[in-house]
Amino acid sequence: MKILILNGPNLNRLGTRKPEIYGRKTMAQILLDIQKRWPEVHFVYRQSNHEGELIDWVQSINDEMSGTDVLNDAPAALNDVLGVVINAGGYSHTSVALRDAVEECEVPVVEVHISDISKREAFRQVSLLTDVCAHSIIGHGTDGYQEAVEWLLGKTN
Repeated sequence: MKILILNGPNLNRLGTRKPEIYGRKTMAQILLDIQKRWPEVHFVYRQSNHEGELIDWVQSINDEMSGTDVLNDAPAALNDVLGVVINAGGYSHTSVALRDAVEECEVPVVEVHISDISKREAFRQVSLLTDVCAHSIIGHGTDGYQEAVEWLLGKTN
């Protein structure tokens, strides 16, 4: 069983970028906590500052032609993917193309926002992904990643 965790632009800076908003935990620390909590789950983590790369990763889940792990880790059945946790960063507010890819995804996608976007700048208050995701966790800090995994596991068990 596999869960993909995808992060968008600037999330490689977690722990150092605006810690008053995003906290001091690095993504490495967040992932370690997640793996410790669910050792039976194979987590595949990817981060990119490039919109097209995120779209490619989401689309690869449905790519029945590949016959390999969706991110080329190792041969595996595509039905092994339980779901996706995505924090698309700024692309949440701007990328119709990423929205379209998420909408087409055949497994549940859970959107995560570390901060409460409804209390941020006007341009951050609308996420284009919310209505095409199976679930959204907004404003729960970095704990939102664990909540998203918990939701996926509860949804798919």
